[in-house]
Amino acid sequence: MSLYSPVADAAARTPDAPAVHDLTTGLTYGELDARADTYLAALRGRGVRPGDCVLVWTDKTTDAVAVGQAVLRCGAIHVPLPRSNPRERVARIAADARPALTVTDHGEHVPGLLSVPCADLYREGAHGPYAAHASPHPVRPADPAYILYTSGSTGSPKGVCLSHGNALAFVDWACRELALTAADRLANHAALGFDLSVFDLYAGFRSGASVHLIGETLAQAADPLVGFLLERRITVWYSVPSAWVLMAEYGELLERGPGALRACVFAGERFPLKPLKDLRRAWPGVRMLNWYGPTETNVCTSYEVTAADLARTGDIPIGSPAAGDTVTLDDGEIVVSGPTVMLGYWGGTPQDGPYRTGDLGRYDADGLLEYRGRIDDMVKVRGHRIEPAEVSGVLVAHASVRDAVVVVAGTGLDARLHAFVVPETGWAPEIAELRRHCARSLPPYMVIDALHTVRGFPRTANGKVDRAALGALVSSGVGV
Repeated sequence: MSLYSPVADAAARTPDAPAVHDLTTGLTYGELDARADTYLAALRGRGVRPGDCVLVWTDKTTDAVAVGQAVLRCGAIHVPLPRSNPRERVARIAADARPALTVTDHGEHVPGLLSVPCADLYREGAHGPYAAHASPHPVRPADPAYILYTSGSTGSPKGVCLSHGNALAFVDWACRELALTAADRLANHAALGFDLSVFDLYAGFRSGASVHLIGETLAQAADPLVGFLLERRITVWYSVPSAWVLMAEYGELLERGPGALRACVFAGERFPLKPLKDLRRAWPGVRMLNWYGPTETNVCTSYEVTAADLARTGDIPIGSPAAGDTVTLDDGEIVVSGPTVMLGYWGGTPQDGPYRTGDLGRYDADGLLEYRGRIDDMVKVRGHRIEPAEVSGVLVAHASVRDAVVVVAGTGLDARLHAFVVPETGWAPEIAELRRHCARSLPPYMVIDALHTVRGFPRTANGKVDRAALGALVSSGVGV
């Protein structure tokens, strides 16, 4: 079994069934299968061979999906990059991945790279000498399938390389967990270079369902997103929590209802407790799942949110091991071993043994794993070790606070805890009250020193809270 098999299998069973739609175009499984073979012929004509990297720097379209399928059928390694990546970052990634070919759907090329537009590639595949020999290259589960580039601690992007087997271990588990069928309609909110898309595309294709691509511009627009959910009759939606909060606060999500939705899945960051409870209370018939896992492991734990969680006063757990993985704690650090753990960082040494996530965790009274922040977020303030996530959790428990992020500014004796707070509607939280609230649950050295009231938090390209940007605001004094 490979990541390209599901499309071919679905095309043989139900060629006229819808496979993938972008905002303007749709392809059936038969059409997607044929288009992938056409691109495969063109890739071979361009000299792409098994084991080569192919960088796909495009908008989120049906053609981008077909090219990705063709790369896998070639036995090559798919390197998806969203169109929003600036040319300078693409150049750094290309220097690391050393692709045999770059496929684009726009006029901007990176100097020194062999590039070809999608339209030209399709034309070459349809009329070239390889068109009659488009059978896929056989792959093994351990063969590399794709590389996802994430922000590296050194300041340069690092490529997380995963195999066909890594992805399928997660995909097969997810299909069973959500009982996916050909009748499902999956939204693809995340960028194609973000690991959440692995579920959207490959679990969708594995089950013969249809996948509906949300473009990068639409992904940040609350009202159109809710319209997309309802008009496309989406049954399964997987995204970062901030997308759900955006739709609820500015798109009247709860008032307009879930439509055909039967499963709401989120990952990538903590879901603020109050908006989560609002969603759980409003949609009693929709399953809600919290998935956890870094890109290096995809999803490795899962927790289902139920009505019982309405009584919670702290963050929900990240749950129990998933997808055949084993998840343990080593001096508080979450450590993952099992079939979803990556092959390694591209260009580095292969991953050997369990993967140390750098995330902190602990078990609750029911034996479920709780996320406690990052080891590298742990700071010292006036000689005391502090996990900012613990302070944020206490702040959110206050009636006036809808969400909160805590950052540290300064060093040594000048280090201070700064709280960025999104208030509940109609509230104006005061620092004196929040300091008293913190003091009831935290030691004195963890009580906040400064309060900044904001409408929302800056986000990274993947939708996570940009803590570095918050820290920079404190340092500059702009907007705080």
